[in-house]
Amino acid sequence: MRILDRYILKSVVHIFFFCLLVFFFLYIIIDVFSHLEEILRHQVSLGVLWQYYLAYLPFIFVQIAPIACLLSTLYTFGNLNRNNEIVAMRSSGLSIFQISITVIIFAMLVSIFVFWVNDKFVPQSLSLIGKVKTEMESGRTKTQEKKQEVIDNLSIYGLKNRLFFVNRFLVAKNTMEGIVILEHDEHQNLTKKIVADQGIYRDGLWRFYRTISYEFDENSQIKGEPQYFEEEIMTIPETPQEFLSQRQQPDFMTIAQLDDYIWKLSKSGATTVIRNFKVELYQRFTFPLTSIIITLLGVPFSLMIKKRATGLSSIGLSIMLGFLYYVFNAIGIALGKAGILTPFLSASLSHTLALISSLYLIQKVP
Repeated sequence: MRILDRYILKSVVHIFFFCLLVFFFLYIIIDVFSHLEEILRHQVSLGVLWQYYLAYLPFIFVQIAPIACLLSTLYTFGNLNRNNEIVAMRSSGLSIFQISITVIIFAMLVSIFVFWVNDKFVPQSLSLIGKVKTEMESGRTKTQEKKQEVIDNLSIYGLKNRLFFVNRFLVAKNTMEGIVILEHDEHQNLTKKIVADQGIYRDGLWRFYRTISYEFDENSQIKGEPQYFEEEIMTIPETPQEFLSQRQQPDFMTIAQLDDYIWKLSKSGATTVIRNFKVELYQRFTFPLTSIIITLLGVPFSLMIKKRATGLSSIGLSIMLGFLYYVFNAIGIALGKAGILTPFLSASLSHTLALISSLYLIQKVP
């Protein structure tokens, strides 16, 4: 490695880790003070608080790592530019790409690490956070919690190759409303569809009311006449508690689990649910690229900083660029879930626009 590369890398690494520590500290302090009243009311112990915020670290890291990369790039190159060191490097025949290659490689390594943490640790972290938060709020009785819990739009992949779609699940009453059950064979071909207004779990059995059943042949065509029952006892082995434990949330799944769940849903015809899950899946691949792309975007802007207030300029530009980047990403995700854009395009739109803009601006740097 060249002496110049080590000189630039040293500055970038120091600023990057300094930013991480500051952001971690600020996030925890702000969160503690915003929930201080609840913490004191429930008399949460320091051990529980420690476990709660320790579980939060992977989630905080993947969120702040891109901004830390951007800030370290802006500060380092802004400082070099202010001291006319960039001019000296360019005079020696180095291009902007040659000067910034060390920072780009560092950002690529950060992106890879973010991808790994986001897939392997964040789902477990979010699940643990939910459990610890429940423990922190243990001042409320379980009965009170259960009475308040009503789950909307519940989708579950159950035993015997069944898919359940439930409009409302009333936990306290063990009651489901607006139910669609899809049964498949071992090749995921649809064999039966059951629609019911209501399902109540009582005495170890599921009783469904006002049900219509459709049988399907090997070509997924309805065979015979639909059967209507005012009341029907269904042989469903899952209890309400098992339904709740099996409910799938994309935030709690790894990439492999999410991809497998999408495959299981693919034969169900639930296009909206499948589309939303696909957007989440593609975002898992594109989000870690934020560190490298936002670093490339920061290089040309950092070369514009020539004032003495390099640090303040870097912070201001970091906030502006980071805000715009995340706004465009949120818009793309919303358009994808609304069906206006394809899932892949919605997850990659902001990254593609930022990458093209960064390469164009770097090319225009004198």
